[in-house]
Amino acid sequence: MFVLRDEYSGRPVAADAWKALEPFRAAGAKSFHHFPIEQVRANYVASAQANPLHEEVEPATADWPVGPFQVRVYDPRQGPELADATPVILFMHGGGWLMGNLETHNSLCRRLAVLTGLPVVAVDYRLAPEHPYPAAIDDCRAAYRWLSDPCAPHGLTASSIAVVGDSAGGQLAAVLANEFTAIHAADPEAVAPLSCQALLYPIVDCSRARTEGGASYQRLERGFPLSADTMRWFIDTFVTEESQREAADLSPLLHELPAGLPPSLVLTVDNDPLADEGSEYAAKLAQAGVDVTYRHLVGYHHGLFTSAAIIDRGRAEIAAVARFIAAAAAAPSPAASESTASSPTAAAAAPSPAAHDGTGTDPTA
Repeated sequence: MFVLRDEYSGRPVAADAWKALEPFRAAGAKSFHHFPIEQVRANYVASAQANPLHEEVEPATADWPVGPFQVRVYDPRQGPELADATPVILFMHGGGWLMGNLETHNSLCRRLAVLTGLPVVAVDYRLAPEHPYPAAIDDCRAAYRWLSDPCAPHGLTASSIAVVGDSAGGQLAAVLANEFTAIHAADPEAVAPLSCQALLYPIVDCSRARTEGGASYQRLERGFPLSADTMRWFIDTFVTEESQREAADLSPLLHELPAGLPPSLVLTVDNDPLADEGSEYAAKLAQAGVDVTYRHLVGYHHGLFTSAAIIDRGRAEIAAVARFIAAAAAAPSPAASESTASSPTAAAAAPSPAAHDGTGTDPTA
């Protein structure tokens, strides 16, 4: 069923999104913060494993320890090309820095590897509250440096790196893009260059002003898996000091961007507390002269990509993200080009203000 005006958000809910949302509402619409964290983590894994995406060709996988955390390498390449230098995707999972692991985003990483034809390296960074800020960010920094090192045991020679993530993973990807763009500019031999960043409904503003007064926070107080209260819980658990909330490696929206950022994809969904800050970050990137692709999906809610086995639009958007990454990496992407999904639309000077109030064009139309 298509809902023109949802009882909670006042926004549309697409028919395929309702397939994922209806069981949540029927169970009482209790979001993550209502449950013990160990139960939340277990439920997140169980949900992902119950609704996997299936590939006709499976990429080879290998798990590697990197200091206090692990990474998983998905490599779809075969034969002699395994020895070649290649663009690589570094993927950071979502889950509010509190939950998520290699299993919750296994399907998404596999599909990105298959559609792009590129290796994907997923980071199983340490989680709060056991490991609060900046542990997750430090782990992702270490993963970028590890991937940049051709002598590391992963066996990859990364000619460039695309940083990609959803939700909290989008925040981590944005921070890596900003920091390693500057590091590579200062010393091109220090790390591999970035090919692009893809930020999927990212967190980019952890300030109290945002979480208490942001319009999309106020609109999404309840009724969706990610509510405003759950988002506040995520941030409060990850960030233990009030003075840290507006740091550059937590709230990149509030800080100056480095020169030379790579092509950037920012995707937001309408029924999401994070919708406004993602839109504003896309505008900030565009105003800084970055080549930005911005997509705002009306009728969809946070979690689209990890619910792609249920939500048709999720699969189409994974294919669109894969095409963006492959194009930015100057790599052929025959699998992605065969998809029937519409391609990403390039932003002009800045995202339309209409996207901020939910009246932006629905890309599904």
